[in-house]
Amino acid sequence: MCQIIDGKRISQEIKDELKEQMGKRRERGEGRCLAVIQVGKDPASTVYVNNKKKACEYIGIKSLSYELPEEATEQELLSIVEELNGRDDVDGILVQLPLPEHMNEDKVLLAIAPEKDVDGFHPINVGNLSIGRPGYVSCTPAGIIQLLKRSGIEIEGKECVVLGRSNIVGKPMAMLLLRENGTVTVCHSRTRNLKEITRRADILVVAVGKPRFVDAEYVKKGAIVVDVGIHRNEEGKLCGDVDFDSVAPLASAITPVPGGVGPMTIAMLMWNCVNGLD
Repeated sequence: MCQIIDGKRISQEIKDELKEQMGKRRERGEGRCLAVIQVGKDPASTVYVNNKKKACEYIGIKSLSYELPEEATEQELLSIVEELNGRDDVDGILVQLPLPEHMNEDKVLLAIAPEKDVDGFHPINVGNLSIGRPGYVSCTPAGIIQLLKRSGIEIEGKECVVLGRSNIVGKPMAMLLLRENGTVTVCHSRTRNLKEITRRADILVVAVGKPRFVDAEYVKKGAIVVDVGIHRNEEGKLCGDVDFDSVAPLASAITPVPGGVGPMTIAMLMWNCVNGLD
């Protein structure tokens, strides 16, 4: 029978642990503060920002909110980042993506001090991950590792296939699986014989951004399937990159959408905020 990996439960477990940690830190006179900057009123971004604020409040992290209008200049945003970089009372800085088209995302993310880059997007943190040095790790891939570990799934020695090579999920995911002693293959839109490769996977992580792209033909019996995608189908219901109904009967474990990977991203952002580079 297929194990449904419960991201809601595991993310709550992590947040409860962090709440306890923050209680102990406050007893020692230590606080944590996250600054979140949002440009414009993108509805999805607003939901994410509000969820981050709620998570901070629950755990006991102070949050600062900067809401800039859509027409704000790139320099206005960079000035706020520069100010926050220099503040000793701010531990983490997060710029909510996507940014308006007139702003250069790479330039803005590069402006965040690496030691305050709790999203794990700065090239220095990405480089640290690739060579095994301490640094912030991108929250979604870090959350997937926690999902697997806390569900009793062994990574070491397993054949792992990551479908997708984005800087935010695919590449750091491959690095983290390697760090856990998995044997890793990264596939993408130019990969030949894709189904043959994915059918070798003991652990298949799907982050292609295409609704229900992976069906039963891509999955071997007994595989563990992690679905990173989130979309709305024709009926307006949430679905992932994996065709859950056809894949679940084959898999030994699978993450649902919603309620799988999604809740873990904010939980790991909170983990980064609480633990910093300790």
